Amino acid sequence: MNRIASRRGRVLALALAGVSFLSVAAASAGEISVWVWDKAFNGDTMREAGALYTADHPDVTFNVDDTASQDDIRAKLQTQLLAGSTEGLPDIVLIQDDIAQKYLQSFPGAFEPLSDSIDMSLFAQYKVAAATLDGKSYSVPFDSGVTGLFYRSDFLQEAGFTAADLKDITWDRLIEIGKVVKEKTGKPLLDLDLNDTGVIRMMMQSAGEWYFNADGSLHITDNAALKKAIETYAKLYQNDLVKPVSGWAEYTGAFTSGEVAVVPVGVWITATIKANADQSGKWGVASIPRLDMEGAVNASNQGGSSWFVLSSSDNKEETIDFLKTVWAGNDDFYQDILIKRGAVGSLLSARNGEAFKASDEFFGGAPVWQEFSTWLSQVPSVDYGTFTAEVDAAVQAQMPGIIAGGDIDAALQAINDQAQQQMQ
Repeated sequence: MNRIASRRGRVLALALAGVSFLSVAAASAGEISVWVWDKAFNGDTMREAGALYTADHPDVTFNVDDTASQDDIRAKLQTQLLAGSTEGLPDIVLIQDDIAQKYLQSFPGAFEPLSDSIDMSLFAQYKVAAATLDGKSYSVPFDSGVTGLFYRSDFLQEAGFTAADLKDITWDRLIEIGKVVKEKTGKPLLDLDLNDTGVIRMMMQSAGEWYFNADGSLHITDNAALKKAIETYAKLYQNDLVKPVSGWAEYTGAFTSGEVAVVPVGVWITATIKANADQSGKWGVASIPRLDMEGAVNASNQGGSSWFVLSSSDNKEETIDFLKTVWAGNDDFYQDILIKRGAVGSLLSARNGEAFKASDEFFGGAPVWQEFSTWLSQVPSVDYGTFTAEVDAAVQAQMPGIIAGGDIDAALQAINDQAQQQMQ
């Protein structure tokens, strides 16, 4: 069995393993159907975009289905594409950036190339790169996972630091700051979950590297950025600067309750932090630290998704025009979704709007959205490949031993071997 066939077999087995199918009727003529997850963020944002388009195109309506989880949508989409069935598939589907290549390479011809119709230079290029294959781009970028270093300014001030001390620093410098913060305030620097490789991935991407070479082969044992990221991650534990947590509730609970000093994470966490109104003025945001190595920058990414058009769509012309008109052409729309939902989009021209320039008293009066949009334009593009999830699992398996002082070169070899086996 060849590699692609083997991979498709595994995907099909996963998709059929107890997954309840979505019940979505095919869109009628003039109706653009969309599959998303998360009603309050993705669903309502797409509904707003649809309403803008319908105002000028009353013959076009929208059916946005956000009743399923992301996992259910993936399973339904994969199962139908594997079976060659397009019945009931939507016109547009939201896909997370780091798995886009798995769909594009596993299902050639299933998605409509969009770069012939939409100017992809309008968007942050790292987002475009995630869905580009053989010179064609297949998605319209949506929300950014551009990262920042959220921090409790009151804790940092108590330890003798100002906002300037966190500007464009390295992770090694943050560790030194964390030692002082721990000594002066008793607060651990940050909380981490060993089952989440997000911080390692953002460190690695800030240096322009990922788990794979350009040809899709593993880039593990000779990956200087990955090695440096793992070493830095281990230092955080070995210097007693980490509050260990397990799961999302414990992770968010640690920083929303004031148990740790900083949170390196994607911009999408903003609403969670700001939900605690009594902490207004006690938070700040700085650029994400960079690895102490040549080529690394103070900008990275964690998460983010994009819109894909199914080639089976009966409404391709209207669908692509909608994406071009609103998502690739309406700066005011991006101001609105930023204010309403904290959605930092990937359309570069939107950075010039008033909402992005506004200051935020919660974060000490800083123009945080302008800062995030600036960092967005600096995020290095990387090739997420088709097996990121498999390598993540291999990295997670090694982390307990690494933070306990295990040999990192040996751990990298073990990561490589486990991932290689999963990719067969």
